[in-house]
This record gives sequence, C-alpha cells and structure tokens, in this order.
Amino acid sequence: MKTFFIASFTFAVFAFQAVAGLAPVDLRCDYSINPLGVDSESPRLFWQLPGNQRGQKQIAYEILVSSSSKLLAGNSGDLWDSGKIPSGDTIQIDYAGRELSSFQRVVWKVRVWDGRGNVSESKPAGWTMGVLQRSDWHANWISAPNAAMSNNFRFRRELLVKPNLKCALVNICGLGQYELSLNGKKIGNDFLSPGWTKYDQTCLYDTFDVTKNLVAGNNAVGVELGNGMYNVIGGGRFTKFKRSFGAQKVIAQIRLEYDDGRVEFVGTGEDWQVAPGPITFDSIYGGEDEDARLAQNNWNRIGFNDSKWQRAEIVEGPGGELRGLSCAAPPVREFEIHQPVAHWTLANGDQVFDLGQNASHVPKISVSGLAGGSVKIFPSELTNLDGSVNQSSMGGGHRGYICCGFTKATDRVETWSPKFFYAGCRYLQIHSSSAQPGGDLPKIESVAGIVIHSASRSVGEFECSNDLFNRIFKLVRWAQQNNTVSILTDCPHRERLGWLEQDHLNGPSLRYDFDLSQLFTKIVNDISDSQLTNGLVPTTAPEYAIFRGRNDASRLRNDFGDSPEWSSSFILIPWQQYKFDGDLSLFRKHYDGMKHYLAYLGSRATNSLVNYGLGDWYDLGPNKPGVSQLTPVELTATAFYFEDAKILSQAADLLGYKDDAMEFSRLAEKIRAAFNQQFYDPTNRLYATGSQCADAIPLVFGLCDSSNRSAIVDAIVRNVRENGLTAGDVGYRYLLRALADGGRSDVIFDLNNQTNKPGYGMQIAKGKTSLTEAWDGGSSQDHFMLGQIQEWFFHDLAGIQNAPESVGFQKIVIAPQIVGDLKWVRASYDSIHGKIVSSWKRDGGKLTLEVLAPPNTTAEVFVPTKDSTIAIKNAGGGKFVRTENGCAVFEIGSGDYTFESRF
Repeated sequence: MKTFFIASFTFAVFAFQAVAGLAPVDLRCDYSINPLGVDSESPRLFWQLPGNQRGQKQIAYEILVSSSSKLLAGNSGDLWDSGKIPSGDTIQIDYAGRELSSFQRVVWKVRVWDGRGNVSESKPAGWTMGVLQRSDWHANWISAPNAAMSNNFRFRRELLVKPNLKCALVNICGLGQYELSLNGKKIGNDFLSPGWTKYDQTCLYDTFDVTKNLVAGNNAVGVELGNGMYNVIGGGRFTKFKRSFGAQKVIAQIRLEYDDGRVEFVGTGEDWQVAPGPITFDSIYGGEDEDARLAQNNWNRIGFNDSKWQRAEIVEGPGGELRGLSCAAPPVREFEIHQPVAHWTLANGDQVFDLGQNASHVPKISVSGLAGGSVKIFPSELTNLDGSVNQSSMGGGHRGYICCGFTKATDRVETWSPKFFYAGCRYLQIHSSSAQPGGDLPKIESVAGIVIHSASRSVGEFECSNDLFNRIFKLVRWAQQNNTVSILTDCPHRERLGWLEQDHLNGPSLRYDFDLSQLFTKIVNDISDSQLTNGLVPTTAPEYAIFRGRNDASRLRNDFGDSPEWSSSFILIPWQQYKFDGDLSLFRKHYDGMKHYLAYLGSRATNSLVNYGLGDWYDLGPNKPGVSQLTPVELTATAFYFEDAKILSQAADLLGYKDDAMEFSRLAEKIRAAFNQQFYDPTNRLYATGSQCADAIPLVFGLCDSSNRSAIVDAIVRNVRENGLTAGDVGYRYLLRALADGGRSDVIFDLNNQTNKPGYGMQIAKGKTSLTEAWDGGSSQDHFMLGQIQEWFFHDLAGIQNAPESVGFQKIVIAPQIVGDLKWVRASYDSIHGKIVSSWKRDGGKLTLEVLAPPNTTAEVFVPTKDSTIAIKNAGGGKFVRTENGCAVFEIGSGDYTFESRF
C-alpha cells in the first residue's frame, strides 16, 4: 500500500492560527497605479491580497469611488458604491458608477471580507481621466510655417498663472517625439514619448500633473520635437525604410483649475513661437547631430527674447485619433548606466570604448575643446580584428552622432547625449576633429552608456544549480529588455520593427519575466490599426515598412508582409492575455477584426489548406538561414489557420456569440481533417518531412490524434538525439512544449546543456552578452525571437503553471520536472493575483519542495517521488488527492508549504 503521512502537529497549529487582515494592496486602474490620462469609458480595477498565511481567501468585496478624498474618508462613494458583492474576484472589475468626464480626478478604495467575517480595507488610490471627447481639446495642432521634413523645431509660450492654483494638468502629443519643459525644467523622466503608432490611425497623448511646476505669475512652457518613427529620413545614413507621416507638429493644452472652481486652458495655437533648435540631423536609424553653437540658452524660460522666432502655424494632424492610456504602453525610461570596462586607441587616433554589455544604449559623453571642434560616435555590437567597430550586424552604412561647436573656453567640460535616439550596441568608437586644420582635438573626458527600455516591471526570477542555464536566462533577458520599448522590436539597432511572430511565440516567456499586459494591449491596437480592408494583417505592427507583392499582382503584400505564423498574433496574443490576466477586453474590442482576418485566411485556403508565408523562419538546414528549409510552409500556415479558428471559437463562446462559436469549431474540425490527410504519414508515423517543427506543432495545437501522440513524441526525441537543434523561430517554442508536455524535459535539458553545437550555449561560449538572431551566434547580436527557453525554465523546471481551466493563475499547478544533474531550482512569478514561488532541491536521495501560493488562490502540487512516501512540514491543510506520473498530487490553499519525498 502506498503511504502518505503528514506531521499531525501541523493540524493543531492550523486550527488555532489567526488569519491576518486581508487589506487590499497594489490597487490599479487599467493595469496602472494612480494613472493619469485614463480615457476608457469603464476603467477596469484590480487589487491584490497581502500575506502568505494559509487559507487566506476573499469571499466578498465593496468598491467605493469618490470625487474627493474627504468624501472617501467618510465612506461616501458618491461616484460608485458597489455594495457588498459576494465574490472572490480581485481583477478585471469594470467601473460601473456615474459617468466620468474629461480631466476628472477620482479616489477609490476597497473593502474585503474573509471567510471568518473579518473586514479589511485598503489605503486610498486614485486615477485621473484623460480627454474623452474631441471637443475637450482646447488646442490645435501646430507646426512651423512651411516646415521642411528634415528640420527639428522648438516651440515656446509664456502664460500667466493666477494665485490659488488647485491643479494643473498637461495633455500633449508631440510628433514624432517630444520633450516638454516648464520654466526650463523637463517634465517627467520619459524617453521617446509618445509611443510609436500608425499615426494616421492613432496618436498617443501623455498626461502630466504639473501643479508643482508652476508658480503664481509668469511661466514659460517649451516643447522640443524629434522625428522618431513618425518621420524617417535618410540623409545618406543607414535607414531600414524611408517614410513620413508629415512634418513635426504638436498639440498640447494646460488645464488650470483654481480653488474657487474657475478653469482656464492654455492650448497650442498661433500665439506660440517656433524656431529651429540646435539638432541639425535626427533619424531614429541614422543618429542625431547637434551643433552647440546654435543653442539658445534659456529659450524655455520666462523673459527670453523670441522676437526673431516665427509664429506657429495651425495645421491638420496626421489623421490619427488622439488616445491616452487605453492604447498606450508603459513609458520608456533610463534605468542604469554602463561605464566602460575597457578602452583603447586605434592607429588613426579614434578611441573605442567597451561598455561590457550589448544593450539598448543612449551614449553620454563629456568633452572639452575649442568652438567648432566635433566628435562623431559610432555604435556597434562587434569589433574588427584591429579593434575598430564592425557595424555589419547593424545593417552597415554610416551611423553616428555628432556634437560640435563647443564653447570658446578650453577648460569647460560639456556633457551631451541624444534626446531622440538610441542604439543597441556594446562598443562606441569616437572620432574627434579639430576646429582648425592641425589644431587641438576635443578631449574626451568621460563616456558612458545609458540603458533605456520600457518601464514594464519585472515579475519573474529564476535561478538553478546549472551555471550555464543561469547565464542563458540572463542572455535572453537582456535581449527581451533591450527590445521592449513602446513596441516589441526585433532588434534595437538595425530594424526596430514590430515583427509579430515573436510576440506570441515568446509571449509566455516574456510574461513570466515582465508585466507586459499594458504593452500587449497597445500592440493589439497597433495590429488593428494596421489591418487592411480585405482583412489581411501585416507581419509588422505598426506597419511602417511595406513589403509588397512582387510576382503576384493580386497580393497586396509578399510573404515578408503577409505570413500566417506572424499575422495570427492578432488572435493569439489576446488569448495569452486572457489566460495570464483574465482579460477578455481585447477580444471584445477587436472581435470583428479577428473574424475578418480568419475570413481572409479562408479566402487564401484551398481545400482548407493554406500555402504561403515564411514558415519556420531561421531553421537550421543546409542553406543560409531564412525562409523555412526543413518544414513545408503549407504545414505551418495551415496549422495556424486551425489554431486561429479553434481559439476564436473559444473566445466567441466566452463572449456569448454561440452561433459564431459553433461555426468556428466546425471550421477547425474541417481544417484538422484536411491537415492530417495532407501531412500525416501513417506508415512512418511522422508529419510531412518529420522535422522537429513539423512534428511538434501538431502535438501542441491538438491536430494530432491522441492515439498517435506517443509515437510522434518518440519521433521528435529521435530527431533531436540524431540531429541536435534544427527548429527555427516558429518551431522552437513548440519543440519545447511538445517535449515538456510529453514528459521529455530530459531531452530539452541535454539539448541546451552544451556549448559545442548551435544553441544558447554556443552563443555564450562565443562571448555573446545578449541573445543573437541565429543559433550559431551570427547575424544580429540582439534578437529576442529565439528566447522561448524562459517559458521552460518557469513552466517546467520550476513547474509554475496556470491550471488548464484557470485564468490569471487563480488555480495554480506546481509541477516541477527534475531532470539532468540539476540539484536545485528557485523561481518566483508575481502573477496578477500575487507572487507564486516554487523552490526545490535534492540531496542524498531526499527531495524538498517549497511552494508559496498567494491569497485567494488554490494550487495542485505535484511532488515527484520514487516510493510514494511524502512528508508535509509546516503545511497543515494540504490534502492528498491522487498519484499521477510518479508524483503524489496535493491540493493546497494559499500560503507557504514544504514537501519532502524520497527521490
């Protein structure tokens, strides 16, 4: 008989243990803490429950939303009092109170009841509404008269603020990028604002509370503009594409509210002044040049003489709807500074600085020298044998920054960094030129690299006893971080485009590492904005570079612009967001567009098979990596057609569209039958060519008949053992999932625990510091597209999983896979319901598994064991339910638990 024992004293401890208060924490509105610029009609509210004591559970809640802190303190929800609602919900709760208006500031709090009748209350939180109606914009788009596309402009205006100012809000959209200042000081600490969009569909505005930045009396406001993705110019330097949505322009308003209730607006119009700034060249690809001799000191302060400036001109906007937080990503900000770890001088006198890490850098230099001297900075990921920078992985071409025109004093140090440009790089080569032939060169006093990326918070930690795996984790994480701005770029140096396949293929890996709910919401809006009228979803979003059909005039895009494995992100990203965060809003908002895309795929199908696209991009075949070599494009394209239909059927059912759900389910079954008839080889029990991708995708998508699953898993194992890694961008994630779900994480361990064959280990052995585009470390040196291993680290090695029937990890599965020579694994994931921890170690035949489940959740814990003898230490309340696949399975409530087994 199998025996399971639980130390009896734990029951006694549990019986008399007082449950601590559940006062809600981390109150959020539309995923943000105390946000400004909320422009959704019914904002969604979230909170978490604190603590790690066992059995903590919310059984009811009440939300109070008030128009003032005083009313809220008196427990008056004059905007919304939800009443006591019997529910354990803490996420995705729609505001259902009085209609809110533009600029309205509200405060709110939550009360919750636990199972013992105890009531706990949160501290107050708040949010500020954005501009809800076009009529609430008391401002116009302005630009410079006859503005040339290549010019960079500054705008200024002075304004009078009366005494007794209560609140001042700024709403601003400066295109392509802007910096806002009041009385000479930059407002906020964001970089490259606003986020990149398809500007003829959506333009993002930011909201700032500037009450403390204004004084009674005269004040000055300044706006400096850069080009960004809005206006991509060449200028003889490298650029991925050239496209412009128009000349630089800005719309902004300052709303002044006084204690007596009076409200005034100061908006952009013809009473603003404009002039070129000292930035003489500005390209998101080609760099940024600044001539310090053109600087006009104090241009954004009161009293500046702007008599030589021009009056701004009222112009039309680019056509996009002005949107706030509902479509915005978290801001891009500066996070750390990399100082050089090495420095050398070349034969021509150029200096090269090694920042030690390939990252998304903004260079910062301090220089002294004579007026007219200049420095050029060339960023690079690689160096040549002579120590000079090698820009081959960055697309080639001249790429750099110029800062020239120093002050006349030779002893003054000037510090400069670009305002509207960054580059993925590790090395900086600096070329100095003197003001006069044969004169003294500018002196480089210091060099650094400022790391910039999205402010999306880190939510995952992973560490194990295998040092190579720890280094792989960091390698991938750097690439993820470097490509997370207002979109997910493919690389931060060469293309900076939002290639969509990487977003869903790496979706779980990314979400275990970072809270990307807000960023993915924006990406899906970018996809919707980029969708063509015939339903086609381009492979990149926002679609800036247009990859048109060449040999087939009937196609609006060629395979680089239209590929099902890429475009299916429109449906797959929202499904991942629903599973990770319980968020159905993306399906509600974009459902019609998703149906339109599914119909487009149907229009491209013949007998339910789709045969176009890029397939398993960058797989390892006999030729140079690119379009799929080992797997038929028809197989992957048709598989994604099936997956889209299946998921949209499930989403339609959740939304209450029962007829659509049945229609899409029937379509999925029709595709499944055609797929297996076309690709399954019953003799050899393989799919198509039997490549790793070809066999893995049918397993993971559920295309494979259950009776064939074991044979297909065995075929994949043989392929990997014989050939090593061959799956590419599309196939690799499904290779990992097929093996792990098939109980063969041992194969994944062996595949990645080596440095001699193409893979992560080879890249590390070659000295790479961020994940590269190719498995052998070639091509781009900073691509996150192959980073799907992070999902395996969290989901399988640590075993932190969302139960199949659960959303938002409210029901958790902890199922670690103990493989290879791993001695221990520690991981945590801060889910939308709170932090989940799985930590295991094995020593001398004993396995210890420590688990933490957040309040208001339950978990099934799979404890690996060899003889079915399990001890639960300090874990009263755990309930044994069954054995499965060599594990004893326990049900637990919230809290921390320790399990021990013989293993």
